[in-house]
Amino acid sequence: MGKLFGTDGIRGVVNAGLDADLAYKVGLAAAMVLSRDKKPGEKPLVTIGKDTRISGDLLKGSLISGLCTAGADVLDLGTLPTPGVAWVTVDAGADAGIVISASHNPFEYNGIKIFNGQGFKLSDELEEKIEDIVLFGSNNVPMKTGGNIGKVSYVAPKASEDYIDHLEATIDSTLGGLRILVDCANGAASATAARLFDRFSKLRTDVINADPDGVNINDRCGSTHMDALAAMVKAGGYDIGIAFDGDADRCLAVDEQGGMIDGDRIMAACGLDLMRKGRLPGNAVVATVMSNLGLRLYTKEQGMRLECTDVGDRNVLERMLEKGYRLGGEQSGHMIFLEHATTGDGELTALQLLALLKESGKKASEVFGVCPSYPQVLVNIQVADNDVKKAVMSSALLAQAVQTEEAALKGEGRVLVRPSGTEALMRVMVEAKTQELAQATAQRLADLIAGMR
Repeated sequence: MGKLFGTDGIRGVVNAGLDADLAYKVGLAAAMVLSRDKKPGEKPLVTIGKDTRISGDLLKGSLISGLCTAGADVLDLGTLPTPGVAWVTVDAGADAGIVISASHNPFEYNGIKIFNGQGFKLSDELEEKIEDIVLFGSNNVPMKTGGNIGKVSYVAPKASEDYIDHLEATIDSTLGGLRILVDCANGAASATAARLFDRFSKLRTDVINADPDGVNINDRCGSTHMDALAAMVKAGGYDIGIAFDGDADRCLAVDEQGGMIDGDRIMAACGLDLMRKGRLPGNAVVATVMSNLGLRLYTKEQGMRLECTDVGDRNVLERMLEKGYRLGGEQSGHMIFLEHATTGDGELTALQLLALLKESGKKASEVFGVCPSYPQVLVNIQVADNDVKKAVMSSALLAQAVQTEEAALKGEGRVLVRPSGTEALMRVMVEAKTQELAQATAQRLADLIAGMR
C-alpha cells in the first residue's frame, strides 16, 4: 500500500487528510503521467464523475484545475455511479476516468479513484507514478499556457443516458410481473436507478432514499443498512428488494421474506445459471477469502470451481482477467460480470438478478436461498494508523491465538484477521457452526488486538 493510494484509491475525511490542495496535485500528476505517451501537442482526455457527498464539488473543482493546468481536457459527467464513469471512459475513448467517492463510507469521507482508458482500475505502477509526483515533484509539473491549457466539456445528461442504454441492453427480459423496491442510499444511484428501471414498462418499481442532500448518503440506508428495506419488502408484498451503496458499485438484495441475499448468494445463483447455459468459462467463480464457507460447499456440490483471492474487487478482477473467467465478486456486493462491465456495477447486478428471478418463475427465497450460509461475525477494531496495522499483523502472539482458535473450531469454521484497506481499522472475521461460538471467538481475538494498539 502506498502513502496515498489504498486498495480502492485515495480516501479520507475531507479537509482532515484529503483536501483541495491534494486533489489539485493529483489532477496535475495524473495529467502529467497520462501525457507521457501522447504525441507532441496532443492532450489527454479524462472523464470525471462523483457521488452525492457535499464535498464532491470541492474536490472536483480542484481536480479539474489540476488536470487543465497540466494540459488535460476533461469531460464532466456530473453525478454518476462509479461503474458509469468507467463505462463512459471507454465509450468516449478517454485516456482515464476519475471518480470522486468514498463508496459505502459516511458522508464526511470522500475519495479519488482512477480508471485507465480500458475502464479498469489504475495499475499499481501508474498509481505509484502519480503518487511520487504528488508527494515529491508536484512543483515541477510544467504548467501549460495559451491554447495548451485543458478545457472542460459538460456532458452529464448524455453520458448518463448512454450508460443507462448500455445497462438496459444487458438483458432481454421485460421483467414483467415483478414488483420491486429499490434503495438508492441517497447516493449516485439516485441519478440513474429510477430512470433505468422505468425503461421496463411492465416492471413495477418503487424507489426509496433517492433524495440526496449532501450529508445523508449511506445514512441508515442502502447496502450497509438493510433492516429497513427488508421490513418494507416483507410488509409491502414485494418480490424482491434491491439496495445500492453510495457510488452504486455494490448491490445487495432481500427476498420476499426479508431474507438477506448477499454477494455470495448472488454469485451462487448467477454462477449456476451461467454454467447451465454454457456461459461460465471453466465453470469457475472468483470470490475472496471473506466469502462464506457455505459458498465453498455449494459450488463444490454443483460442480463449479471456486477460486478465492485476497479481499478487494481489484484482486478478483485480476484473477478473472488472468484466467479468462466471467463472474466474480465479494460478499459485500461488488459483482463483476465481465461480459458487460470492467468493474463492479450495482445496477447491472440488479438487472441480472431480476432477469434470473423472472426466468425462474420462482420466489426470490427459492432462487437465492439455495446457498447455505454459516454464521459469520465481523468485529472492527479502531487503530491509529498503518504502522499499528503492520505491527498487529506481524505479532507472533496474535498468530498463535488465531491458530489456537482455529484448532478449537475443529474444521467446522475459520478465522480471518486483516487490516482494512480504506479505514483505520483491523477486522476480525469468524465463521462457526453457531452464532454464539463465532461471536465469542471473534471477541477474544478483538480484545487481544485492542490491547496491542
